[in-house]
Parts: sequence; structure tokens; C-alpha cells
Amino acid sequence: MLIQTCKRIIITGGGLSGSEAAWQLAQRGFHVLLYEMRPKKRTPAHETDLLGELVCSNSLGGEKPTTPAGMLKSELSLLGSLIMDCAHKSRVPAGNALAVDRDVFSQLVDSAISSHPNIEVIREEITEIPEGPSIIATGPLTSESFAESLKKLVGEDFLYFYDAVAPIVTLESVSPEHSFRANRYGDSGDYINCPMDEDTYHAFWEALVNAEIASKHSFENEDMRHFDGCLPVEVIAKRGEKTLLFGPLRPVGLTDEKNEREYCAVVQLRQDNEEGTLYNMVGFQTNLKWGEQERVFRMIPALRNAEFVRKGVMHRNLFVCAPTVLDGYLRPAGKKDIFLAGQMTGVEGYLESTAMGLASAIFMTACLKDQPLPDFPLETSIGSLLNYLKTAIPKSFQPMNVNLGIFPKLDGKKIKKRTERCEAYHERAIQAMRKFIADHAELFVVNK
Repeated sequence: MLIQTCKRIIITGGGLSGSEAAWQLAQRGFHVLLYEMRPKKRTPAHETDLLGELVCSNSLGGEKPTTPAGMLKSELSLLGSLIMDCAHKSRVPAGNALAVDRDVFSQLVDSAISSHPNIEVIREEITEIPEGPSIIATGPLTSESFAESLKKLVGEDFLYFYDAVAPIVTLESVSPEHSFRANRYGDSGDYINCPMDEDTYHAFWEALVNAEIASKHSFENEDMRHFDGCLPVEVIAKRGEKTLLFGPLRPVGLTDEKNEREYCAVVQLRQDNEEGTLYNMVGFQTNLKWGEQERVFRMIPALRNAEFVRKGVMHRNLFVCAPTVLDGYLRPAGKKDIFLAGQMTGVEGYLESTAMGLASAIFMTACLKDQPLPDFPLETSIGSLLNYLKTAIPKSFQPMNVNLGIFPKLDGKKIKKRTERCEAYHERAIQAMRKFIADHAELFVVNK
């Protein structure tokens, strides 16, 4: 049922946050115009025209409620998130993580949005900020023309960091003689592990740190700032020969049952599609030249004959300095009905971006109903992320993903064990979110 006809809500950008915001508002009966510039205009990282495309990893992070990422997933599911629903329907085996078949996932998102009677998808680039009510969710790969317009709106230059994508290989090209299936610490074998002995690792590391980097083109003279959670593997390697052994190549908890052997280094491959024919190299985001990627990564014994169906690439991610340009409700200063959403607000991660899209839709709903904008409880993941964007120190502001450090401390006796502490945080967050929904029932359509 369409409940709001005098105004149409314009959402710019059909990524995770824009799609989530569009879905939430449409479910509440508002008419949404969702603008997506693809396929008329491409980005450096997208490969399809589908809404909700995952341009980097196919993992949405840990799923256990004893992790901050698991807490965020619980909250999003409680709020009726479209992205979470599509993720569960397209999941592939990945141990304790929620990983998806990226093509099936995006097809589900695209179909849900495109078929919704209250959403009109318009495949055109917007170059100027639309009048409100509108949500800007153009993401870290915002086009130059729209970025210039947005820069005028927020009143200052963007901040940025560089992000990289990991390669994908075919399963049939991975050597079973030089690999084994196992999850860390003896759980089910969802990951393919590609081990290296000490001599092989040393040769691999030498080749990696001396390999040629792809040209930065227009970014050639810029300071190459990276988000620590998405560092290219060659950047990590240059911090020291053993650095990778405490990062993406750490062998701890991975034992080959065929010979009970532990190795110096282990590269993990994670299933990337529903059929199980494609696997991505976990933690191997890279900006090496494509030929160098094949040369260096084929030094890993299990990947000597690997067929690379996607090479790693790097792209620049833009975001605003939220503490100085946004209020506590994701609005630029002085704007009542224009909201920002997604990664460009200064959060990092697929579901963190999704959460900002969902929050912007809740704020927009209150705005259009002439109600006070609600404050998400600080005890929740979403509330803590919003609070970080509002209160972080502008001079050192960097993108943030959900973690225990941004939550208020637990009341009472200190809990030493991390899993028990996370369980307490999770229980508190869910209780707070349930109360929040009940207290603002007129703004929420849960599990509709």
C-alpha cells in the first residue's frame, strides 16, 4: 500500500546501503526512486549491473553471537534487513563466517528491489544532489561529477583510503596433493588450505615484496593510505618477513590430517559460488600487476597450475569526515530531509554499510511523519557505530567497523573471558534493540 504520495524519496546508489534503505522505505509504503548509474557508467571495481554487488570479498564476517560482527547480524535480522535475508538464502560453507555466492546474492537483491511495487529503479547517473527527501548512498566509488556536487554540500574535501580485491581461482586447478581441507582448530573442513614449508615461504615472500605494482594512474602522486582491514598482501609483506605469518598466512590451528603435519605458512581458499567451483584467496587483496599475480601466487605449491578467473585490483574509497559534516542522524549540517548512508559515512564493512542504510531509512521515516528522529541505543551495534561517527576525533578520523571498543562498558563485575563478555554484550544489545523497536513501533515494520 502506498501511504505517501506528495513526495517521492530519491535514493542515489544501488549498493548494499542504498538497496537496504530503498527496501525499508518501500516496505513502509513510501514511493522510492532508486538511481543507479550502472550500466551506463562503470566503476573501477564493479563487474555486473546488479544491485547490491559485492565488489571485494564474498564474506560478510563472523556469524557467532560471541563476536561483534555476529551481534550486528542479529540486530539487522531483528530489524528485517533485506541484505541479511538475501545473504542467508545465498550462503556457501565458510565455517563460522557468513559467506555467500556473490552472483546469487546480488541477483536476489536485484530481484527483490526491482520487483517491489513501491520502488522504481532508474538506470541513470545523477550529477547533482537531489532535493529532499533523499538519501545519498553512492558509496566509496562515487563518480567524480557527483563527488564534486557532494563536496559543495558537506563543505569540505573528502577523505579517502585505498581498498583492494583478492583473486579467485577455479577449484579444479588447485592441486589436491598439495592442499587439505580444514577449518582452524579442527572444525569442519570448509576451507581449502594451501601450505608452504619454510624454504618455499621464504622464496614466496622474496618474490612478493619485489613484485611490480600496478600503475596508480591518476592517483600516482597521492599518499597511498590503506584501511588496516583491507591491506594489500604485498603491503603487509613489506612490513617484515614474518608479518604474513601472523596475518593471512598464519598456520596456527591448521593441521593436515593426512600426515598430522603443521606448516610454516598456510594460504586459505574460501568457496566463492554456490556450485563450489570457484574459490577466493582469503586475505590476498593485491595491487600487483596481473602477470605478477600469476607468477608470484603460483609459487604456492597447491596453486602451481591455478586458473585465475579474477585478478586482484585496487581502487580508491571516498568517505566524509562524519564528526565535522554530519549530525547524529547522518544528515549534512542544516539539511532536514537529506541523509547520507553506507560506507561513505565513515563505516567499514558490508554489513556496517548496510546498517547505515537501514538507519537512514528509519530516520527518513520519522522525518516524513513529522516525528522526532530516534536515537539508537548505544548498547547496540548500530547505535555504537552512529555514536562513533558523531564523536570521533576529526583530525584522526578513519573508517570503523563494529568492534567491542566502541560499545559502552558492561555494568557490574568485569568478565575476563572474551566469549562470555561478548555473550553479555550480545544479550544487552538485543534487549536494547527490542525495547527500541517497541518504543518506536510506528517507525518499524519487522519481518513484513
